[in-house]
Amino acid sequence: MAVGIFDSGLGGLTVLEAVQERLPDVAFIYYGDNAHAPYGVRDADDVYDLTTRAVERLWGAGCDLVILACNTASAAALRRMQEKGVPPGKRVLGVFVPLIEALTERQWGDNSPPREVAVKHVALFATPATVSSRAFQRELAFRAVGVDVEAQACGGVVDAIEEGDMILAEALVRSHVDALKRKMPNPEAAILGCTHYPLMQNVFQEALGPDVQVYSQANLVAESLADYLERHPKMRGEGGEGAYLTTGDPRRVSSRATQFLRRPITFTAA
Repeated sequence: MAVGIFDSGLGGLTVLEAVQERLPDVAFIYYGDNAHAPYGVRDADDVYDLTTRAVERLWGAGCDLVILACNTASAAALRRMQEKGVPPGKRVLGVFVPLIEALTERQWGDNSPPREVAVKHVALFATPATVSSRAFQRELAFRAVGVDVEAQACGGVVDAIEEGDMILAEALVRSHVDALKRKMPNPEAAILGCTHYPLMQNVFQEALGPDVQVYSQANLVAESLADYLERHPKMRGEGGEGAYLTTGDPRRVSSRATQFLRRPITFTAA
């Protein structure tokens, strides 16, 4: 068995790299739904159907625990999947939880009433689907009061990154930051609400300025997963080998992934 990491494309590799470094003894199976990427422009029902199909494939591969390393899937599908019921012995976790914990400085299991937190003005950069779901704002409101969240839908950024056009991606990031700052001139913190965006973290930081704390997900997710597996050791599985699966063209996806992580990555057909 292994732990499954799912993303609509290649962005989840930023999470995979962080969890592999943090948990070198755990086997991971990565599933990229590259044939249907990006999810950020799809409607909620479509995202739910695609996410469910991917998670079931990972369960079939022996992954009792699946991490949705895709903010769009976490926003549009996770709650619905949990409400419909997950099979006994299986778990699906999203990437919003570690972000909310970091921002509010309280554990997810803390069910005390919402309270004031230090940060009052937060910029959220995410895909159009994640922004329209308002999932981040909803989860934050359960735990914090008095926080103003201004969301910016970053159209085109994921597509540019997936195509390897980092010059276009950088130009789009700067344009989206400018648009956000017209609505919220002085954010105190910024959430990079897509697992592709850590690849552009330096650009976000430079455009926002040095006084803005930028929250990126990969390391937060890695620490959260390490804590979860310590509390639920059976979800770690009994060994097994890692793998990289894709619904897209394995050769093309392998080439892009190798560029992403700067080490050889070989995908096989899902």
